Amino acid sequence: RRPRTRPVAMNPVDHPMGGGEGRASGGHPRSRNGIPAKGFRTRSKTKDTNRYIIERRKK
Repeated sequence: RRPRTRPVAMNPVDHPMGGGEGRASGGHPRSRNGIPAKGFRTRSKTKDTNRYIIERRKK
């Protein structure tokens, strides 16, 4: 398997958590393209089919 680079160790052009002076913390969990990860809801609240979704699928 290839070595995996931590996002905090990347540059700002490579990942939303990259950059900063010294050993800066990562901030909020985000994917590589800047969308919040880990529990953030990505579905639109104004979709017509939202009324068919009664409860959330268990994680």
